Amino acid sequence: MKRFLTHPIFPILSEIVTKENLESYVIGGFVRDLFLERGSKDIDVVVIGSGIELAKKVAAKAGNTKVSIFKSYGTAMLKYKGFEVEFVGARKESYQRESRNPIVEDGTLDDDQKRRDFTINALALSLHKDNFGELLDPFGGVDDLNRKIIKTPLDPIITFSDDPLRMMRAIRFATQLDFKISDVTFEAIKANKDRIHIISKERVIEEMNKIVMSKKPSIGFKLLDEAGLLQLIFPEFDKLKGRETRNGISHKDNFYHTLEVLDNLCCHSDNLWLRWSALLHDIAKPKTKKFVKGIGWTFHAHNFIGEKMVPKIFKNMKLPLNEKMKFVQKMVSLHMRPIVLAQEVVTDSAIRRLLFDAGDDIEELMLLCEADITSKNESKVKKFLENFQLVRRKLKEVEEKDTIRNFQPPISGEEIISTFNLSPSRVIGDIKTAIKDAILDGEIHNNYEDAYQYMLKKGEELGLTAVNKK
Repeated sequence: MKRFLTHPIFPILSEIVTKENLESYVIGGFVRDLFLERGSKDIDVVVIGSGIELAKKVAAKAGNTKVSIFKSYGTAMLKYKGFEVEFVGARKESYQRESRNPIVEDGTLDDDQKRRDFTINALALSLHKDNFGELLDPFGGVDDLNRKIIKTPLDPIITFSDDPLRMMRAIRFATQLDFKISDVTFEAIKANKDRIHIISKERVIEEMNKIVMSKKPSIGFKLLDEAGLLQLIFPEFDKLKGRETRNGISHKDNFYHTLEVLDNLCCHSDNLWLRWSALLHDIAKPKTKKFVKGIGWTFHAHNFIGEKMVPKIFKNMKLPLNEKMKFVQKMVSLHMRPIVLAQEVVTDSAIRRLLFDAGDDIEELMLLCEADITSKNESKVKKFLENFQLVRRKLKEVEEKDTIRNFQPPISGEEIISTFNLSPSRVIGDIKTAIKDAILDGEIHNNYEDAYQYMLKKGEELGLTAVNKK
């Protein structure tokens, strides 16, 4: 592996380690990714001794490099030529039942490799010049990489009980790498699933977001479900599972449908919050499900009820309660609109309203809706997607003609007050809304003069007298 340690930090590390006669190794994910030929810009260095002291010496040798020191963790980090290098002293760990925070002691390389979560993350390469690049692989991590297996170095029951976050990490790595979790390891996850409650929700959602951002997130969510973790960490999503049949009529399993939508979307967008929109677009279907004779299964208003569910889900899962949440709400609320347009004659009025409501997020909304076409009937899917292309063309034509996206009605509330000598009242809002609707319905053009004349006409209909005409 010597030939792969090509980054300029490695000669510096090797020179210092050799000069100081230290035992030091590059370890963990960077080594794993060398074997997998994946790009990695995070380098973990373990030293028998003080990681902080080694970091200081490397920074001094590298020049113009600042060291960030985390004394409470005994670690240090520096950035060098596009890479982040973290230093830590070799250690061994022990755990108490109700905490994933270990009791840490100085240890050997063997101790340090034993504390690693998985065999594929316990690989180490020597940095000393006498055996530079030599691989130390006590748990058969390279074999597991070749066999695409996730398993723990030590007893998985103890490993997951000590640090239950490793259950999420196992599923995350299986998803990202398209590896299989070994049967023994997966059974240990099932046995320890309830231990996930001692992990902070912030750490859980960090791992879940990495699953969501993987190439095929459905792998991870199916594993979470099979392990029994999904109902503990994301109960609303767990409730999407299952099909019900009445009078010989079944609805689709919305759990698997949603995962298919998410996978479809991932081929076209790496926007985390659009991916969350895909996860939550049908989240209210269990609440709105109803069987109607002569019609079948309905999920009336599931988009609007889903929109209202989003803040509580985000709060419970420690997701951000800001514009990112509002974006997801908007996508969930609007996701039926383009689909309805794709089934009907597309009118300019309907397109204007969609542009007005979606604003700058119209492209993301269209991507979500196209991903939402999951029928097994290929001709039906083809027809829908062709209709979506018609909707896209109409969106472009109407936007170029009417400049509707994010528009503000040309007449302000202050001008309505001044024109009719009004006190603040509901009628002002009514007139503003009437002007907006007239523009969206194509009754008037989106310009000041047309809007002004329409205001006068609307005021007259309401029995108002213009006292300040222009």
